Amino acid sequence: MKATGRDVSEIRFHGRGGQGVVTAAKLLAEAAMKEGKYFQALPDYGGERMGAPVRAYTRISSDPILLHCQVTEPDIVVVIDPTLIEFVDVTEGLPPEGGVLVTNTPLTPEEVRKKISFGKGKVAVVNATSIALHTLKRNIPNTPMLGALVKAAPVVQKKSLIETIRTKLVATFSPKVAEANIEAFEKAYQECQIG
Repeated sequence: MKATGRDVSEIRFHGRGGQGVVTAAKLLAEAAMKEGKYFQALPDYGGERMGAPVRAYTRISSDPILLHCQVTEPDIVVVIDPTLIEFVDVTEGLPPEGGVLVTNTPLTPEEVRKKISFGKGKVAVVNATSIALHTLKRNIPNTPMLGALVKAAPVVQKKSLIETIRTKLVATFSPKVAEANIEAFEKAYQECQIG
């Protein structure tokens, strides 16, 4: 089911437990709140264990959102774990002509498009794993993927998302962790290729 209203963006995140999938959906929603927009952030996972497939959803709108369920017809799909492409239909419900697919991969947009047969929609790629390992020293590629997301589909302002990351991660971890995540976000924003 698709949310209706003017200017509604529905985003579905795919990843694995421990990669910050649910956190990414929440950070995006909180950035929307900073901008005075309506939002939802919903997790969807089974066995809560490290490495298990996880989905999360974010809805952002200028109007109140009355629909409260999973996102089945997303405008944007963010694939945080590239191994999921091999056995999960990450583009399910994504419009082949106007959808946006943002993927964590060293492949080019053209290589991803061929691999999953994704019509004429927009494909954005960034090697978020490499960026996370370099900046965070851990394979938690959620903040780099948010950088690629706002470059490919600016559903919120880059500045709002950076402020949200800083505020939440300073409160939860430390200023050092927050700044490393912002560095990862910025690097992914710069390195993201769109095709």
